[in-house]
Amino acid sequence: MRWPRKNDAESIESRREAIGVGAGLVTSVDLEPFADAAESLVGVAVIPVSAVPLEIELGAYELSENGDVVENGRATETVHVPLAHTEGGLTASMTRGALAAGAIHTYVLHDRITRASCFICKDAGEAVALAHWVEAELPNMRAFLEGADDPALSKRAKLRGVKTHVVGPMCHVLWQWTTGDAVGPNMMTRNSYALNMVYVMQQAPVKPERAILEANMGGDKKPSAEYFQSGHGKTVLAEAFLSDEQIRRVLRTTTEDLEALSWAGTHGSVASGMQSVAFTPASAVAAIFAATGQDLGMVGTSSMAHGTARRVEGGLQATIRFGGLEVGTVGGGTTLPSARDWLASIDCAGAGKVYRFAQIVAAAALSLEISASAAMATAGSENFFKAHHERGGLR
Repeated sequence: MRWPRKNDAESIESRREAIGVGAGLVTSVDLEPFADAAESLVGVAVIPVSAVPLEIELGAYELSENGDVVENGRATETVHVPLAHTEGGLTASMTRGALAAGAIHTYVLHDRITRASCFICKDAGEAVALAHWVEAELPNMRAFLEGADDPALSKRAKLRGVKTHVVGPMCHVLWQWTTGDAVGPNMMTRNSYALNMVYVMQQAPVKPERAILEANMGGDKKPSAEYFQSGHGKTVLAEAFLSDEQIRRVLRTTTEDLEALSWAGTHGSVASGMQSVAFTPASAVAAIFAATGQDLGMVGTSSMAHGTARRVEGGLQATIRFGGLEVGTVGGGTTLPSARDWLASIDCAGAGKVYRFAQIVAAAALSLEISASAAMATAGSENFFKAHHERGGLR
């Protein structure tokens, strides 16, 4: 049969029958609301959702005119974080970590999302000249985008900076944007294309031989040293104080054992070249992303984390830093029925909520790190073994 490409009811049913899920699959889910979310729609996948109560001291943030993240106040509240996953023990572990942590303090440090373009020049000299010109043209490029009467361009995507990197005849250009409450890859892609093809290729004093919209220097949807340090999306920090009593009573280990694990784990990360200093942040990030309609491909960048732990009076200070949380509360999968509902359940649906959401993701990940680390820190990592033995499924 010819594979129908539309997402009208007839095409959907035709594809379902072709792969054997038509009449044989009973579902009460109306597929029409999902028609704009994916091509060649045939159905939906149902993932169980659990919730973990987290006590979080959240900052209230807004973006200044020049693109800086500004804090306007702080408040502590309990947030019931939705987790869509099938990983045995994940919810219980995060709950335990949250109980031990008490109030987790979160901070948004930075907001930039980057499209890493590249211009191929005749030689290295022209590439260097182009890099100098691009950096100097930033104010004019902003004015060009603001004044352009082109419906294909996004007015929400604001050009905040540019970083160049010349290697051989290649001039890599990292266009840095803010995109409001949307993750923004489509917005910045449209605007970056205009800068590349209309501005640089037509106005630069040296004529590049080729322009590439995304040349992989940044690390979109992948772990990357560039984004681990400089950020991509929202850069967020979460911190908790674990008292000696809570470590003993809730986590069933000791402060000394946790500190020893942190020392060994940090050096293990360095030795492996890992673009993270953390144990299991991807599990928390992926579960929240799946529940709230985030782009699951962005777990690769978003889960890069740098955890720290140090002995302080009365306990342990634990933190985690996410350099590139690629999250949104408008657009894309956040508009789908269940995703919108789960975002609304934590007061993160719609405009003005993205910084709140980013902080909740970071706090949830820190809770899981605390519990998983405590299980690993026990003698021989016995508690970690027991958790996987009891909840690990097939044997």
